[in-house]
Amino acid sequence: MTINFDKLGLKEVINASGRMTILGVSKVSESVIAAQRFGGEHFFEMADLSEKTGAYIAGLLEAEDAQIVSSASAGIAQSVAAVIGLGDSYHAYHPYTGRITKREIILPKGHNVDYGTPVEVMVEQGGGKVVEAGYANMCSADHLEMMITEKTAAILYIKSHHTVQKSMLTVEEAAAVAKRNQLPLIVDAAAEEDLFFYYKAGADLVIYSGAKAIEGPSAGLVVGKKDKIAWVRLQSKGIGRAMKIGKDNILGFTQAIEDYLANGSEAGASMQTRLAPFIESVNQINNLTAKVVQDGAGRDIYRASVQVSGDHTAKEVIAELKKESPAVYTREYQANNGIIEFDIRSVNAKEMDMIVTRLRDIME
Repeated sequence: MTINFDKLGLKEVINASGRMTILGVSKVSESVIAAQRFGGEHFFEMADLSEKTGAYIAGLLEAEDAQIVSSASAGIAQSVAAVIGLGDSYHAYHPYTGRITKREIILPKGHNVDYGTPVEVMVEQGGGKVVEAGYANMCSADHLEMMITEKTAAILYIKSHHTVQKSMLTVEEAAAVAKRNQLPLIVDAAAEEDLFFYYKAGADLVIYSGAKAIEGPSAGLVVGKKDKIAWVRLQSKGIGRAMKIGKDNILGFTQAIEDYLANGSEAGASMQTRLAPFIESVNQINNLTAKVVQDGAGRDIYRASVQVSGDHTAKEVIAELKKESPAVYTREYQANNGIIEFDIRSVNAKEMDMIVTRLRDIME
């Protein structure tokens, strides 16, 4: 009997929260599944597979080199270890050795966020020590530069909707500080859609999630300078061993990148068009007021923002939506303000109708 929801006693899920790790992030295409199947049905020299797929992806992304890892989080940890160890084999085998004291990773304070785990946990897993620059609501190039000492190993920049957006220095400004002080710049751009910008802006290592914007299998990608990617690859003999990725996902992710570059992702205008009937239907439900809003980090992503009033709170509605099968998961970041957001990138028209029905039942 094949695997299904009933066999494992699982609820189905309608993912109106976006590309979220807690829900398995995204669906993969038939071409990606075919590439995964090819990987699963054959053997490879894994070191060769790692280097050859990295070189192929680097060619697609106009970078010096690339390395597929198990996740964006693994990319942070291994990139931090890479810039601390500088390609030293002793460090790869002894990543937390006291011989190396240059371990400080400077991070804008407003970028030290919890995205499912705190950024500093991944930095520390890579052997680094977070040094915060600036303030929770402000970080300039000067703030970043004044924290540099003889113990600084790198600068880390987190490009994410989770981080503070206002009064923060740009990637280009961070790159200028790094270059002026001869330090590597690591950019975590896990959920970002532009696979070219951050490397061209001056980052030495750029990290992406495989399963978010790219819609690949569980994987991560580190793109960057050839010497530093070699240092990342070396971590497979150290901390990277616990984060290794299988041959099926390496090939599936390679195919996903190629597909993504050829086809792109859904445009904001399309999302707004698909949202229109959903917004109209929700606005007919008592004590719900819906409108279209753009992603808070400025990405070309549009969502439904629903204000809850009356006898129900947003948190109560969110809990009710999750109870049945299929469970409806939403974006909960503004629930304390009475607002529920619906991200429809992974939701079809039939599922949107099901959400409207569930909302009507809950409210009425």
